[in-house]
Amino acid sequence: MSTTMRKLFIFIAALAIFSSCKIFKPSLMLKTPKDFNYDKLIDSLGRVDYKIAPNDAILYRVFTNDGFKLIDLASANNNVFRSDIDAIVESDGMVKMPLIGRMRIAGMSIIEAEKLMEDKYSEYYVKPFVTLRVNNKRVIVFPGSGGTAKVIGLANNNTTVLEAIASVGGLPEDGKAYKIKLIRNNPAPEGKPLVYLMDLSRIEGLTLGKSKVQANDIIYVEQRYRPLKTFNNEIAPIIGLLTSLLILYQFSKLR
Repeated sequence: MSTTMRKLFIFIAALAIFSSCKIFKPSLMLKTPKDFNYDKLIDSLGRVDYKIAPNDAILYRVFTNDGFKLIDLASANNNVFRSDIDAIVESDGMVKMPLIGRMRIAGMSIIEAEKLMEDKYSEYYVKPFVTLRVNNKRVIVFPGSGGTAKVIGLANNNTTVLEAIASVGGLPEDGKAYKIKLIRNNPAPEGKPLVYLMDLSRIEGLTLGKSKVQANDIIYVEQRYRPLKTFNNEIAPIIGLLTSLLILYQFSKLR
């Protein structure tokens, strides 16, 4: 084997080795190191109620006498009647409400916030009854194939991981069902996100798949790496160019 051919062989081998580096997998996101300690998945995640978060758009109604009569909180004009009142949860977790002013509801469940509002409105109405709904809940789902990520709205307060994945069409062929990350904002002061690892490739993972998602959760399905496809797309053109240059070089030496 000539020196030139030997160098070409070494170069091709080096490219094959480096094909596992991130330069050949630029689309992979949210990677974790091999020794990463995932947060512990517990059965209670499937029973956790939705927690109100900053920037949530809430719609609520207030009734008197345990729901007998609806109160118009929107206008003092008797000719204008609005039954649905909108409010935005501010970045500090507070919301501004008619009559009762600002109050903190971020981190509360829907039921807890309704109870707090009923207590506040009891100063003005007899047996107030409050219903509350969050209109702009959403999660981001990366199903494991480039260009198919979606932001989905959560119409159901109890949407599960499996339902969120199903809403984007399920997992593609390249998605790793055994490596699904649920990434959640951490309300703790340090702000480090919570990262849960789920294996939904087996029937035993059904319990984990029933975990309820929260607003702004990220569901990331790791994409399967195909080295042959990468080799064909990224390395083969380089090898073809080098081979052509080598042929031209050898041909020039013969002349």
